Amino acid sequence: MAVPERQILVCVNERDPSASRPSCRNEGSRKLKDELKELVKDAGLKGRVRVLETSCMDQCEHAAVCAIYPDNVWYSFVKAKDAEEIVQEHLLNNRPVERLLHDNPANLAHAERRAVKRD
Repeated sequence: MAVPERQILVCVNERDPSASRPSCRNEGSRKLKDELKELVKDAGLKGRVRVLETSCMDQCEHAAVCAIYPDNVWYSFVKAKDAEEIVQEHLLNNRPVERLLHDNPANLAHAERRAVKRD
């Protein structure tokens, strides 16, 4: 079997809802991972792209997060409904989804508000 061209790492870490930081699983990452797997298969990318679960990626205020390697593109606040856009735009057309990028100013501000709220 060939080595995949890309991996999508989806954090599925779960914390107690009362924890000081959010967790990706509580923000729907399990459903996101399942949706990505199905869409990768439907797009004919199975074997070329692997969707993998990870434990905590230490970006909890950005939950739910996923990262695409070797592109080193990180996405924040991703929902299952965003999976189709990620597959279509990023994987098939090599255009990262700007609104979901980890370093998008709106996402950085949102994460900062979440961090302050929990302090």
